Amino acid sequence: MSTVPVLSAKPFKIAVGSQKGGVSKTTTTLSLGACLTESNGQPAHNVLLIDLDPQANLTMALGVNPSGLRRMIGDALLEQSSLLAVSRESAVPHLDLAPANQGLLVLDKVLFGRPGFEYRLRQQLGGSIAEQYDVVIFDCPPAFGTLTMNALTAADLLLIPVPCDYFSARSLQQFLELVELVRHNTNPALRYRILITMFDKRNRISHIIQDQIRRKYGSAVLNTFISIDTKLRESPVIGQPITQYAPNSRSAQEYHALATELMQDEQTQSSSQAAA
Repeated sequence: MSTVPVLSAKPFKIAVGSQKGGVSKTTTTLSLGACLTESNGQPAHNVLLIDLDPQANLTMALGVNPSGLRRMIGDALLEQSSLLAVSRESAVPHLDLAPANQGLLVLDKVLFGRPGFEYRLRQQLGGSIAEQYDVVIFDCPPAFGTLTMNALTAADLLLIPVPCDYFSARSLQQFLELVELVRHNTNPALRYRILITMFDKRNRISHIIQDQIRRKYGSAVLNTFISIDTKLRESPVIGQPITQYAPNSRSAQEYHALATELMQDEQTQSSSQAAA
């Protein structure tokens, strides 16, 4: 297992997003978050996962029943509660969750048009959140609405999972055009990286599409990629991240490599900004 670098500034905020469903956003949010809490001899990172998807798959994947929630992330976005108050511990040490339920469907419409609605989440990430967490990861819904806009406005980095299939690769360019709008309007410092997921080394098409993505987007594509693995589909059903459910699996190793690559990149970025 690689050693995850210690962050020089916190919290490091990552949005996991795509306008296409079924691309491993929730799996990546959960797996990456769990890997970041395992720092192999270094002080553990404290990680907060924020579920912004009304489907609440991330919430359920951590064993929380959405229908039984008294507080959820929507309460923080409506400023009826603090983000720290709606967050809760998970069964994974150092990994907390701000859960979601279907109420986010209504909230997405309620927020739209309110002055400064894009900044609601960003405003919740200072103070006690910055003191308590090293990394915050947003699991975005598969739509470019107010919830995704809040995540991208608050994030330092957008991580875009892209499966090795034709339609996902085509939709990537459309999503990046929306990202440019966010950079122009609310978050000029937003960076993005592309994560290839669901890679099947036995499938010739997977190799072709991966090569095309790497040629087109160059250094924006992470070196790490995530392979197809049945263990990844099973782990949310069990209510555990892949690092607990199958710690020796190929996908667990790949997500550990992803965590290391992202944190090393963040260290380099922070050093460059400090030098400037």
